[in-house]
Amino acid sequence: MQTKKQLAVNTLRALSIDQIDAANSGHPGLPLGAAPMAWALWSGALQFEKSDRNWVNRDRFILSAGHGSALLYSLFHVFGLGLEAEDLKNFRQLHSKTPGHPEYGHTDWVETTTGPLGAGISTAVGFAMAETRLAALYNEEGMNLIDHHTYVLCGDGDLMEGISNEASSIAGTLELGKLIVLYDSNNITIEGDTSLSFKESIADRYRALGWQVLTVEDGTDVDAISKAIEEAKEETKKPTMIEIKTVIGYGSPLAGNAGVHGAPLGEEKNLATKKALGYDVAPFTVSDEVKEYVNEILAEKKKNYDAWKEMEGRYKESYPEKYKAFIAHYDTEAQDLSFMDEESFWKPVEKDMATRASSHEILQRVAAGMGNLFGGSADLAPSNKSDIKGAGQYSVKNREGANINFGVREHAMAAIVNGIYLHGGFRSYGATFLVFSDYMKPQIRLAALMGLPVSYILTHDSIGVGEDGPTHQPIEHLTMLRSIPNAITIRPADSTEVAAAWYTAMHSKDKPVSLILTRQTVPELDGSSKDALKGGYILKKEEAKLELILIASGSEVQLALDAAKAIETESFGVRVVSMPSQELFELQSKDYKEAVLPKDVRHRVAMEAGATMSWYRYVGLDGMVLGIDTFGASGNAKEVFETFGLTTEGVTIAIKEYLNRR
Repeated sequence: MQTKKQLAVNTLRALSIDQIDAANSGHPGLPLGAAPMAWALWSGALQFEKSDRNWVNRDRFILSAGHGSALLYSLFHVFGLGLEAEDLKNFRQLHSKTPGHPEYGHTDWVETTTGPLGAGISTAVGFAMAETRLAALYNEEGMNLIDHHTYVLCGDGDLMEGISNEASSIAGTLELGKLIVLYDSNNITIEGDTSLSFKESIADRYRALGWQVLTVEDGTDVDAISKAIEEAKEETKKPTMIEIKTVIGYGSPLAGNAGVHGAPLGEEKNLATKKALGYDVAPFTVSDEVKEYVNEILAEKKKNYDAWKEMEGRYKESYPEKYKAFIAHYDTEAQDLSFMDEESFWKPVEKDMATRASSHEILQRVAAGMGNLFGGSADLAPSNKSDIKGAGQYSVKNREGANINFGVREHAMAAIVNGIYLHGGFRSYGATFLVFSDYMKPQIRLAALMGLPVSYILTHDSIGVGEDGPTHQPIEHLTMLRSIPNAITIRPADSTEVAAAWYTAMHSKDKPVSLILTRQTVPELDGSSKDALKGGYILKKEEAKLELILIASGSEVQLALDAAKAIETESFGVRVVSMPSQELFELQSKDYKEAVLPKDVRHRVAMEAGATMSWYRYVGLDGMVLGIDTFGASGNAKEVFETFGLTTEGVTIAIKEYLNRR
């Protein structure tokens, strides 16, 4: 006779392998091995309330090993969190609530999209940082609005990915004691035993990173796992890694074999597994005994929730203004941004400067008006001008600080920025040089996939970097960013367009926004305006019949203006279009786009100090793009621009030659 715990654990196992066999696709190895740790956490320490999905003080659970999604869906089903048996039967089917990997915004109760290994555990660091800062800002003695944990279930593959080490290092440095990781340690990956490529002691590595490390030798011992979780909660100054030794595919004929990682068991092995587990319940069914058991557990969890709600009422009464500020900042989608419509926000800077510098000035306006910005740089704040003045550095000694020192960790930075926003309470951003967005790309992609309106300050945007040479001069990076679906890239030409970029970033509801900024000084332009919010606009209207359109972004807009002045005649009109954002321009009406770029004007030249690929959609077969499709060169920035023909004289000659060929 199985105990209630054993029956519940085996229910999770059975539901998981039934899903995978129904789909004839999936990963049964993790759910069979990790079900005991999942049950230990969800039935015990994990605090949530099924009637209040968005409870701000719920514990967060992240399945970093996202390929084990069948286990997560089984948990949701057993605990009554929105998934029915029919949803499980449609596992991995088109438009179902149970996709192959957990998707934030698609399946309720999924805290973050996972699947790319290492992303979940790294994003979790952002959750934990947000929790500590909110607690520091809003908790009062005896009334903790924010006091919860972030739990992660990860596997060997997560800990092989470099991003997990980057993020775990900063988590240890920041003493994020409420971050607890359950490590499904089974020594198997797709290709076989982990010893083929992974021999270090995880325990020693994490101790070196500043973590507490606990070990559970028997991954089927629910009580031992629960005890380890409680011990982890008692440690407040170190995050905790609980290494739980498991057998992949436990109970199946393929237990301990790499073959069970990512292939369905099939009917025969499915039945053999259930027989070995002593489980005799119909497929996709939860027994009445388990249902009753779960209801008892949920009733206990609700007592904690009710106690918190009572405390929240007392807090609201005792600190009405503080509570109002908390709610206003937590609900970022409903935040009052009216200050960005005031003329003071749009006031141009007083002198010509690099857009990284004007961005710094406008960032201060944004931070003052928002009140809930939280972000920083990958060890480049003095160069990319990304700090909020007077806001302090977020640290162990100053949890209220708004400026994060991410260290040289671009990949982890981008994941942490995602996690901060997903937790709730802050608008988050990260900053580095544009060329290092290569390191960030996987997490920018996840932000776009999840629809997160996080922001990236990406400076030193071209060969204008100069002496640092081709390793630091971005060429293809704008094209890369523009290729990401559901993301916005803005390369402003002066401070007015920088203001438009920040306005766009803070008003975005469902898209990450990249601000692409210069190192070198650029002039304040006559005619630049709020029309930059439309992505592209007429900066200089032609003085005669329109014959040629020049299109540019960023530092090359001034080149376009200079070339237009040199080329335009009384009978040959030249229009200059500033296009800081192709994505925003594409969102405009057909009539607006036609008014800016009339189809019957086929003489068009685009110019940008980067790869030419993304501009052909605007110049067409008859047009020309002046850019750089090779790597850069080391030297004085002025000389490098001359080498690539991106000077007033160079572009003017090229445009005249182009017109002569027409």
